[in-house]
Amino acid sequence: MPSPVALALRCLLLLALALGLHVPPAAAQTVRLTAALTAPGRLPAFPDPSLATTVTLPDEWSARLSGPDAAVWYRVEFPRVAPLDSDDLMALFIEHVCSNLEVYLNGHLVHSGGRMTRPLTNNCNHPQLVSLPSALLRPEGNTLDLRVAGHPLAEVGSRDRAGALSVLEIGPQSELSLRHARRTALQVWAPQAVSATLVLMGGFMFVLGFITRRESHLAYFGALSVGWALVDMRLWLRSVPLAHSGVEFLLCAMLGFIAWASVQFLLRYAGVRHKGVDMALPAQCALLAVSLVAGGPQRLHAVASFWYLVLALEVAAAALWHLRAIRKSRALWPMAAMLGAVALAGAVEFYSQWTGHRPLAALLAQQVVPVIFVLVGLRLVQQHGRALHNAEQGKAQLEQRVREATAEIERNFRQLAELRVEQVTEQERKRIAADLHDDLGAKLLTIVHTSESERISTLAREALEEMRLSVRGLTGRPVRLSDALGDWRAEVISRLAQAGIQGDWEGPDELPQTLSARAYVQTTRILREATSNIIKHSGATHCSVVVSISNNDFQFVLHDNGDGIAPVPEGRLDRGHGLASMKSRAKQMQGQCLVESGPGYGTVIRLTIPLDRAVQPS
Repeated sequence: MPSPVALALRCLLLLALALGLHVPPAAAQTVRLTAALTAPGRLPAFPDPSLATTVTLPDEWSARLSGPDAAVWYRVEFPRVAPLDSDDLMALFIEHVCSNLEVYLNGHLVHSGGRMTRPLTNNCNHPQLVSLPSALLRPEGNTLDLRVAGHPLAEVGSRDRAGALSVLEIGPQSELSLRHARRTALQVWAPQAVSATLVLMGGFMFVLGFITRRESHLAYFGALSVGWALVDMRLWLRSVPLAHSGVEFLLCAMLGFIAWASVQFLLRYAGVRHKGVDMALPAQCALLAVSLVAGGPQRLHAVASFWYLVLALEVAAAALWHLRAIRKSRALWPMAAMLGAVALAGAVEFYSQWTGHRPLAALLAQQVVPVIFVLVGLRLVQQHGRALHNAEQGKAQLEQRVREATAEIERNFRQLAELRVEQVTEQERKRIAADLHDDLGAKLLTIVHTSESERISTLAREALEEMRLSVRGLTGRPVRLSDALGDWRAEVISRLAQAGIQGDWEGPDELPQTLSARAYVQTTRILREATSNIIKHSGATHCSVVVSISNNDFQFVLHDNGDGIAPVPEGRLDRGHGLASMKSRAKQMQGQCLVESGPGYGTVIRLTIPLDRAVQPS
């Protein structure tokens, strides 16, 4: 999509080409009348020619006359021009007349533009094409009388609305109608289309900026667009239900409002807000209105010209301030180009207002500013849409982050709750362990030393060992893996020796890891159960124990040369409570306990425990 600057340049080029398109008629077909006799127009017909003066067209007659019934007569003479096509009519083309006129051909009224008394019909921006009936044309010495009514220069805020008459052209209607249509399109239809666009776009942006206070520059630009459209509307609106003085007062007062909106838009768009400016601009609008009332209708042009200069300087200062504020932004050059085009158009308009000349550049300047307003408005809408899209994306990302944060908080809360439960559980375990050690342990120790029965003393000693093992598991203190291996080796070999079974132990001596209390207790009980089964049921004379660490697993292999486990119909070897208990304990540590046995082969018990579940680095 082309940038607003490119669009502005294209529109300006098209306007220049359109305004510059002029197909000059053949000399024999069209007559240009650049001089005329003129006289005051209070009489119902052209006055005595001896009282008339010769003027050059275009003529700003309003600068010479004044009064509520300001009007002037113009008289031109021309020879009859025969069109190439015998069926074609002759016509009079008037590019600019302000404010209204009547046309008389050889003393006969052939055209009336509307009301000739106040309120006058406004034809200032409407080119006129008047058909000249062939029956009224003479072979030689045709006379055109034009009675033009308008407003004195002193009573209008802009020279464009003061009484004036442009060059007259007489020729075939077929040729002049093309020029009339082109001029009407440029001076009436194009301003109407642009004004309607400004009203719609400006109203939308004003509401948008009013609702979204952080984008107040949109509201000011909307007010600027609507205000400019209302001022331009007078250029092509022929009838207004108000007195001329009231309309001119409203148009001039509107300029203060437009300057207010322009300055605030430039400042707010650059991110600048000044309390002094916020208070001074409304006061200036009120002062402008008071000065217009105090000056009165007869000095309206002088007062308005003074305010034009003041307001133009204010807007220029705001534009420079805006460019200075955004000098490090990428939007500097596009905005500078647009503001430069507006400044150039303003300079051309000031020249036209000061000198009274209406060159082609003056017409172009009147079209440039509203077109640039439309382009700036489109750019602002585009930026707002992009900002809204980014805001939606940011909102979605923020919602996602909030959901993630909420999930993290919930997860942390659960972890804290679990940690609290673990802390309470740990405290309770320690309390139970202390009670077992202090109460039950002391009583069992007393039985061991005081009992006269060897069996009771042995059972008490075994119960005391089981209690100590349970207390160690409850306290949760880790055990060095090397110390655990030493305890297990001493206990297993000692128990096998007491039962008359030769035991061999093979395994590493020094290991750097520490074993968790839970893993130590569960492994101890598995080894005790396995040793008890070998002693009670195997009938073995030899048992080997191999300890190894491989593939991140901690493994015991107990192999005896006993009778083995007799086969059963179901083919299961863990039908007894002891083997099932061993496998269950191994499973709790995410490990496994496998039993292999056969007649004459003995029994092999393989206990495998994952290291990451059983041990911790020291």
